[in-house]
Amino acid sequence: MFIQHIVGLFTDPVRQWEKIRDQLKSPEGGSVAHVFLLAAIPAVSGYIGTTQVGWRIGVGEPIRITGDSAFAIAIIYYIALLVGIFSIGWVIHLLGKAYEVEKSLSLCIALAAYAATPLFLIGLMQVYPVLWLNMLLGLPALAYTVYLLYSGLPIMMEIPPEKGFLYSSAVLAVGLIALVALLAMTALLWGMGLQPVFTN
Repeated sequence: MFIQHIVGLFTDPVRQWEKIRDQLKSPEGGSVAHVFLLAAIPAVSGYIGTTQVGWRIGVGEPIRITGDSAFAIAIIYYIALLVGIFSIGWVIHLLGKAYEVEKSLSLCIALAAYAATPLFLIGLMQVYPVLWLNMLLGLPALAYTVYLLYSGLPIMMEIPPEKGFLYSSAVLAVGLIALVALLAMTALLWGMGLQPVFTN
């Protein structure tokens, strides 16, 4: 079912958000298990790209990372993505009180996960780790993720669009702060000796 939701978010996002909301509100409920699969896409792609393909700086042989080092990085990357999605879902849930709306935590996590779908899918590009190409395709994916958040939050939380705009902006601000914190943590881990091990 989540494949239909993903396709729908690209073809008719407003209608698809309504379907996702109705499914999560139904007696059968819904699952957020798809987030575990989606988060694996960039982690596995990054592992393949850094160990098998590599990247070039100028002319010369491609730079690659050892399998063990790349595996450790992929695991940390995967966990960080999951923590990020569940944390944003939790933030959406907590901020609901400020906007006088009470929704289940699973619905809020589903909102965070489905809104981030373009970023998960563009993670496939990490199989071919060329910085300019990843940036060129990553920026539209990021923009569409922001659009999905702003269009989906009022529908999922069942609030007016103008209230949803402020709510979405608050969630986005928290997400940006979390991203900066993640980058700082990465720098700290590298400084503690957990940096990649290169093959050459």
